[in-house]
Amino acid sequence: MFSVFGISIPISATELLLASATFCLVFWVVRAWQPRVPKGLKSPPGPWSWPLIGHVLTLGKSPHLALSRLSQRYGDVLQIRIGCTPVLVLSGLDTIRQALVRQGDDFKGRPDLYSFTLVADGQSMTFNPDSGPVWAARRRLAQNALNSFSVASDPASSSSCYLEEHVSKEAEALISKFQELMAGPGRFDPYRYVVVSVANVICAMCFGRRYDHDSQELLSIVSLSNEFGEVAASGNPADFIPILRYLPNTALDVFKDLNQRFYIFMQKMLKEHYKTFEKGHIRDITDSLIEHCQDKRLDENANIQVSDEKIVNVVMDLFGAGFDTVTTAISWSLMYLVTSPSVQKKIQEELDTVIGSARQPRLSDRPQLPYLEAFILETFRHSSFVPFTIPHSTTRDTSLNGFYIPKGRCVFVNQWQINHDQKLWDNPSAFWPERFLTADGTINKALSEKVILFGLGKRKCIGETIARWEVFLFLAILLQQVEFRVTPGVKVDMTPIYGLTMKHAHCEHFQYSESIKKQKKKKKKKKEEEEKRKKKEEEEKEKEKEEEKEKEKEKKKKKKRKKRKKKEKKKMHTCKTAQSILGFITLFLHCM
Repeated sequence: MFSVFGISIPISATELLLASATFCLVFWVVRAWQPRVPKGLKSPPGPWSWPLIGHVLTLGKSPHLALSRLSQRYGDVLQIRIGCTPVLVLSGLDTIRQALVRQGDDFKGRPDLYSFTLVADGQSMTFNPDSGPVWAARRRLAQNALNSFSVASDPASSSSCYLEEHVSKEAEALISKFQELMAGPGRFDPYRYVVVSVANVICAMCFGRRYDHDSQELLSIVSLSNEFGEVAASGNPADFIPILRYLPNTALDVFKDLNQRFYIFMQKMLKEHYKTFEKGHIRDITDSLIEHCQDKRLDENANIQVSDEKIVNVVMDLFGAGFDTVTTAISWSLMYLVTSPSVQKKIQEELDTVIGSARQPRLSDRPQLPYLEAFILETFRHSSFVPFTIPHSTTRDTSLNGFYIPKGRCVFVNQWQINHDQKLWDNPSAFWPERFLTADGTINKALSEKVILFGLGKRKCIGETIARWEVFLFLAILLQQVEFRVTPGVKVDMTPIYGLTMKHAHCEHFQYSESIKKQKKKKKKKKEEEEKRKKKEEEEKEKEKEEEKEKEKEKKKKKKRKKRKKKEKKKMHTCKTAQSILGFITLFLHCM
């Protein structure tokens, strides 16, 4: 029995020795597990964590908010544990730019997470841990293919580029769909129709085809994407607690199934393209990749060829990049429009002034529509619907802000924190598009570059430019013709639902009316038509009067002619009578 601080503890010397040895062993293992920090550097700070589960409970249902709060206490570089895995969390615009741009090669890796191996059979360009020459070559190939069928111009079209042509068609089809819905139930959830229109744009670029809004094939693709987002939103503990991979896991099984079904669909599209492929007649992105594959062209810097399997993976990455982000951006934009009607009115007034109603908005109008651009930037910033980039990892031992970071460290980049940082934004919780406008009404470029949604550096989204253009053009065309609102008395729920992309709750109470300009145009047209009709009626009446006058004149003329004829006839008769009398007198005189 031992006494500690006057308290008797019933423990033997052997038990005490074993306890001490165990403590020393655990302490040694923990110290050995932690990387040795080079002299002059520090380990990133962070809160105390629970054994086995780490900071899972701290993160809760809104990790972006929890980690933003932790950054206020521990700084822009902090470390947490998810399960047994250490994770570096980066916040602050300067720190994130330093890591992803200036030290881009150090932070361009992807962590070897189990769920990443299930996407595109582990060969996804976006999720694959590889960041070497093979990855770089495939990324360039994908970027070139995407540009060729989006920002490049179509010689057979009056549009400035393929993207403008596709979006213009889909936006008009979307307006027609809204008109049908308003003629029927009188209210609708725009998300389910926006998602189909955006899917059609990426299908046109990737596969050279568009679908009807009720096409089962297209709806199945949309459903797969939505399910993928919902499952991914719940997170995958097996990524950070390896033993869970071998235990029954319904969410993981669903995730595997979704990826497999999407992969099968892409393989089917590739087979169809191979059957109809004609060299020299490249119709879309898939054809472009097939041509590259068949030509067996080698990359300039690395001996890399693209197999059929890689084509499927590249198309899957491009489809994902051009679909979910744009859909979510437009959907959030519509929510902000109905909750900020004065903002919607300003956008429509700008469209009326700059473009009018004689033609559709075009991409070339973008510099002349600064308020619409400011609205889009504020939607990106305020919603921050991509709260984190896809996790990064370090490719080698490095340091950041005086902290040592070992190779292979999983890195979370908190984009939400940047977009709501009080050091960067006045009243960040307020939705205020005017913050992006200068005194002369143009876009404040320096401030607009502080909105981070598509990542930075070597792993930034390859579809960022296209996504921005697409969101702009969809909104410009819609708002030129339509004014959105919700059913009176309905409260719109703007609470974000956490996920890879944060969605809002579905709102089935949307309504719309034609824009004020369009209403005025219709009213003006109606007035002009009415005036035309009245003028025509007056002209017809005038014509009738003229005809009546002409008839009257003709009647009088006829009467005069008749009278004259009668007079002439009478005169002739008188003459004849006179002649007869004269003849009779002559004859009488002759007989005498």
